[in-house]
Amino acid sequence: MKIFLTSSPTGPLDGSRPVDGLDPMNRLIENLRADWREKSRCLVIAASPDLGERNDEMAEFFAQALRQAGLDVAGVDVWDSRTEDVSRQSLHTYDVIILGGGHVPTQNAFFERICLRETIRDFTGIVIGVSAGSMNSADTVYAQPELPGEAADPEYHRFLTGLGLTKTMILPHYQMVKDYVLDGMRLFEEITFGDSHGRRFLVLPDGSYLRIINGQETVWGEAYEIADGQIRQICRTDETLRYV
Repeated sequence: MKIFLTSSPTGPLDGSRPVDGLDPMNRLIENLRADWREKSRCLVIAASPDLGERNDEMAEFFAQALRQAGLDVAGVDVWDSRTEDVSRQSLHTYDVIILGGGHVPTQNAFFERICLRETIRDFTGIVIGVSAGSMNSADTVYAQPELPGEAADPEYHRFLTGLGLTKTMILPHYQMVKDYVLDGMRLFEEITFGDSHGRRFLVLPDGSYLRIINGQETVWGEAYEIADGQIRQICRTDETLRYV
């Protein structure tokens, strides 16, 4: 399995750096191309399983972006609430699995319902995580509060069981959310820093990603680490760092 856990593979969500299609920053396209198979069959697994029309649009968007980057795509299918159960055998006929972006707990619940942790095990193709999809790839997922009310809700579960593709807990879109205030609290300084005691989070701005080949994890691009209530920069744009 070749794994690319991105913050956003198609450029900054805040529009701070215009990108047309796949983001070439930090050699993402080059690295994808190195592992890409001809006529790849791709499957998007949705974060919002009940939003069928939106999921179809997302699949078409990724099909166009991948082809525009020179990657050979035979087709892009969608797995959401409209889909009958996908067996392990049928899942493994795909060459590329794209774990879509959206609300982390919603996607996590869908992944659990379809038993994806078990069926994706030993997949031999490429996995591309997008935002929430990257977060839910971890063994233990840090579901950083996102929506109004979540940070203040004592019943909100901040740690969930993920797909187990990595031990690394990823937080995406750092350039966009680093100054957020949620439920009257600063998202990072007053929420996430406190949750990091005894743990570490890999924080990625859009354009950076974690690449995992044969179990070896490498950070590509600007990245930060939060651990025990502190944040530090660990990698810069156009640099790489083996992450252990």
